[in-house]
Order: sequence, then structure tokens, then C-alpha cells
Amino acid sequence: MRIAIAQIDSVIGDFDGNIKKVLSFTLQAKERGADLVLFPELALCGYPPMDLLDQDSFTEGSIRALRLLQRQIPEGIAVGAGYVSRNRSGKGKLLSNNYGIIQNGQVLFEQEKTLLPTYDVFDEARYFESAEKRRIFEFQGKRLGIAICEDMWKESTTATHYSVDPVRELLDRGANVLIVPSASPYYAHKLEQRLLLAEKISHRGAVPIVYINAVGANDSIIFDGRSFVLEPGDKTPQLTLMAEGFKEDLVIWDTEGVHQSDKPVKLGPVDAAEELDTIEKALVLGIRGYMQKCGFKRAHVGLSGGIDSALVAYLAVQAIGPEQVLCFGLPSRFSSQGSKDDARELARNLGCRYELLPIEPAFEAYLSTLEPVFAGRPFDLAEENLQARIRGTLLMAYSNKFDSMLLTTGNKSELAMGYCTLYGDMAGALAPIGDLFKMEVFALCRRINQRELEAGRRAIIPEAILTKPPSAELRPNQTDQDSLPPYEELDQVLNLYLLGNLSKNEIVQQGWSEELVSRIIKTVARAEYKRRQAPPVLKVSQRAFGMGRRMPIARSIYEG
Repeated sequence: MRIAIAQIDSVIGDFDGNIKKVLSFTLQAKERGADLVLFPELALCGYPPMDLLDQDSFTEGSIRALRLLQRQIPEGIAVGAGYVSRNRSGKGKLLSNNYGIIQNGQVLFEQEKTLLPTYDVFDEARYFESAEKRRIFEFQGKRLGIAICEDMWKESTTATHYSVDPVRELLDRGANVLIVPSASPYYAHKLEQRLLLAEKISHRGAVPIVYINAVGANDSIIFDGRSFVLEPGDKTPQLTLMAEGFKEDLVIWDTEGVHQSDKPVKLGPVDAAEELDTIEKALVLGIRGYMQKCGFKRAHVGLSGGIDSALVAYLAVQAIGPEQVLCFGLPSRFSSQGSKDDARELARNLGCRYELLPIEPAFEAYLSTLEPVFAGRPFDLAEENLQARIRGTLLMAYSNKFDSMLLTTGNKSELAMGYCTLYGDMAGALAPIGDLFKMEVFALCRRINQRELEAGRRAIIPEAILTKPPSAELRPNQTDQDSLPPYEELDQVLNLYLLGNLSKNEIVQQGWSEELVSRIIKTVARAEYKRRQAPPVLKVSQRAFGMGRRMPIARSIYEG
């Protein structure tokens, strides 16, 4: 039997568009001799639909899409696809997350999802009822077991402690091929986790695993694709094939054929440079997908001459092309000549249009207006933030006038510590690097330049941007380290606290000073109200700000 894996980019709620894409890939699969083509979890409606599931019309749309698909599938091929359906058990939640096998106008087989995740960005138990039974589907001499996404993650350390093991049940019922349709979001090193888990299951059950993952970006979540087939080997499972990462793809697996590539499963840490390249691909896809699905063709960025805005501008160019990206210089009285020159040079290297909008006239007008109430008080944070808010106002004005998406430039370290200005540099529609710590921003920028130099081209990001001390330049001789611990220390503590979920005492036990750790934790807590008003952050870590980390604003600051 020849099985096609079709990893596609579904648009949430675009039932007609998703069906057209499913049919297009189905025809391609048939032309290539496939007997069965498999699509990702909830491919007909897009993932995650969230509270659209509370609207009965959305469920009706999913069911109509399934019926339409039934009528249009060509003869000679079966299709596996995910969709929302009504829960037929008569108890519990009204809906179920279903996967069906369709052929000759009929749904030959359906399997509901069993394990409904409620951690990180997932909230499926809010909407769906868990499957009561796990069944086997016999097709062309094979006994297919379908484990929908989380159903495979029972033994993962990141998952909930589930009482049911769908994979074990399917293997016990005699499944000799395990099909795993997924909408599994990307984060750094996620592929390694998938492969390790698949290897464990394949070794245990001596069965091949066909893993079909979604690709594309929906809001903060990025789907990396990289669907694969893992087959049992003499000693270790073999990675037979893998689809492209971060793009739609169609690959064919012959259940009785010779391995297309007999390379062992890649275990252990991925090369650091390789993972940086992967993060870049994820962020580029995240920007492109967000803009396309929100209906934007153009983007603009405020270039400060610093490293964060440099990286965002670069990513935007990779996502939509230099002709669609506009860079603004918005210097104040405190902007150094070096920063202004660096911003202009970067825009030139990227091939972007560059516009200069000095904010000094507006700043003077604001100071004059505020003088009666500010009289007698020294220049402080209020005047610093005023500059950032003037910039935000101008950038949003351009967005309104020209239907261009403003990309914010704050990183995860700044968002964590509240080192950002509400309605100022936080203004915008998307935070592309809001899940990268400052040192990760530096590492990615150096990697970008390294690739250019290795290819015989000149560096894109000016060296001065990489070497000068980070500064908001909102007062004379300002540097970030006037307000923050050194980023080399800050990022390590934030990593332990935000990603490792360690308490203050646990972090101190690892050798960090109690004073430093306490300062960081308290500052993170006090800045929660800012993050609640931040634009969506593209998720590239296990715990990003936004959907994946939900904290109360009004609370006692608990250090642990």
C-alpha cells in the first residue's frame, strides 16, 4: 500500500479554502499512485479554533465541509482528515475532535481524540469530549490505529498524567501501522522530542509510525510540518522519510517498499547553528502566516539602530520581501549619530525603503503642553516614555493611513522585566521576537551574518549594531544596564524562572545570588499588566508570553 502524507496550512474557519487544498493534494497523491492520503488534525477547520467552537455555525461549517469532501473525492483513493463533529455519546461536552477515513462518498471509519491537552497553548477539554473507545481500521491488508496528536504523548514528561493510554490500547488490539495526525506547534528542539517519543513507541510495538503534522502559523502558534515515517529496524527504528519543514509538502511511503533513506533517528542535542536556522525559519513563517491570514500585504518597523529592530526588519524582509517592508528612523535629541547611521545602513543592506521622521518637534510640543503640570519636577521616566509614545503614535498613524502592519521590536528579556513602554514601543500588531531572550537575539543575528559571509557575501547586520552596548537612547548616555542586570546574567535567571518554572530558592541553590533572583522575580510580576496588553508573541520556546503563560495581574508577589 502507498500512503501519502499531506502536510497543509489550513486557515481557521475557511472551510471552502481548506477543502480546495485537501482536494488539490488528494489529486496529486492519486497521480503519484497513493492508495491513501493523510491530512493533519482538524485540517478541514484549522487549528486551534478556540471559542469559535462555541458558535454552532462553526460546527455546522465543519460538518458541511466533511459532506462536501465526501462527494468530491475522486475514485481510487481514500482520504484521512481531521474535523470537528458533534459528540454522539449523549454525555459530556457537545463536540468531539474527529479523524475520519473517507472513500467512495462514505466515511468508512471515525476515531475521536482521546487525550485532550489543557497545558501550554492547549485548551481542548474546554470544548471536546474524550473518546470512549479506540478502534482499529482495516484497509488493504493493514490494521491501522489512529492516535490523534496528544494521544501519542501519554509517556511524554511534558504532558498531563493521563489515566488512559490510547497507543497501548491500539497496539493491544493488533494495530500494525500507527497513524498520528497532529497539529503540533513548534518550539526549539520539538522535533527531537517527537522523534524520541516515536522511537520509543515504535520499538515497543514493532510498528511503523506515520506522523502527519500541520504546517503554517495561526496567531502566536507556528506549525513546523516535518511529518515523518518511522519504521522498526533490526536494532533501532529507522527514519524512512521526512517532509519539508515550514512549508506545505506531499511525501509518499510504500508500506512494502524499500526505505527511501535508511538513516537512524537523530538523537541528542541538535547543533546550535542548525537550531538557530530553524528558529529563523519559524519566525519568518510566523510573520508571513500572520500577515496573510489577517489580510496585510505590507509591514513597517521603527529602526532604532539597535539589534532588536535590526532582527525584526531582517525577518520581515525574509517573510514578505524588501519591497513590502518600510523602515522608519525616528530620532530624538538623544539619538546618537552612530545609531542613525546604523539604521540607515541596515535598511540599505536589506533593500528596504527608509524614511526619516524626527520626533523632536512633537516632543517639544508635548513638553510645552505638560509644562504647567510638570513644573519644578526633574526629567525622568515620564519624559523618556513620552518619546517612545510619540514614536508609537507616528508608526500607528502610518499603519492606519496605508494599511501596513506595524511589527513591534521588543524581546523576551524586555517584556519579562517591563523594560518597554505601553502605547510606545509596545504598539503594533505582532511581536516577532517576543519569545527570544536578548542573548538569543544576538546569537541569531551573528548566525545570519555568518551565513552571509560563508556564502561569499557581506554581512547584512552592521557590525556596530552587534558590538555597541544596548540602549533605548531616551536620555543622555543611557544603556540598558542602567536599569537591568547584565543580559548574560538576566537571561539565565529568566530561563530558569520562566521556562524551568523554578522557584526563587531553587534558582539560588544553583549558585545565583538571592538579591539578584528576588529582584528579577519581583520585576517580572510587576510587569504582568504590561504583557497583558502586548501584541501576540510568536512562540518559539516551550513557554511564551501570552496563551502559554497565564498569570493574574492583581496578586501578592510570590517568589517561592
